[in-house]
Amino acid sequence: MFFDPLYFVFILPAVGLMLWAQWRVKATYAQGDRIGANLSGAAAARHILDAAGLHNVGVEQTEGFLSDHYDPRAKVLRLSPGVYNNRTASAVGIAAHEAGHALQDAEQYGPLVVRNFAVPIATLGSSVVNFVMMAAFGALFIGAGKLFPLLLLAALGGYVAILAFQLVNLPVEFDASNRAKALVNEMGIVDASGGVAVNKVLGAAGWTYVAAMLQTLMTVLYYVFILTGRGGSDE
Repeated sequence: MFFDPLYFVFILPAVGLMLWAQWRVKATYAQGDRIGANLSGAAAARHILDAAGLHNVGVEQTEGFLSDHYDPRAKVLRLSPGVYNNRTASAVGIAAHEAGHALQDAEQYGPLVVRNFAVPIATLGSSVVNFVMMAAFGALFIGAGKLFPLLLLAALGGYVAILAFQLVNLPVEFDASNRAKALVNEMGIVDASGGVAVNKVLGAAGWTYVAAMLQTLMTVLYYVFILTGRGGSDE
């Protein structure tokens, strides 16, 4: 059946981990936002980039909350207002993390090169999954249950592509965080208490990537179980 309660049994641990990770990010961000830093997030990012000779990489403000990211095509860090303007441990930690991606890009850090190459594949995988799920629902609605295993197989392929991207993404994110943790301390952007806060914020953020990957992995295992164990009976 299309809405299988077993699916929620598979992904429940990942959903629980994701909810905990999101709560942890908000909690550690709020704590770190009460600890001052010597620079704003924008100034910290600029300082890190200039020290590495990356004067061509821009730092811009963007909209949203924790919408911070590095755009490797435009060579620009885009920081949310709270990160861009604030002189807090949370702000400089996140800004330094994004600057870490720029450093990876300049060094042609292997996992980042692979990730950038894999982005279109992951995007296609997401599109395939969305299309196939609608097609699967339609097949059941019109009574074409024999198409369902084929559609599940296509969905499985899409989720495998997403999982592959997430596997490559993990070392990229962890390396950027490790760079950020070291740089904010080495460059005197935060004091000892600020350094602890940065570690907590970036550590919590790392768990959101782990939880997302776990959810995709459990979804892949669910589809494998259906196709190999129950696929023949779900018509």
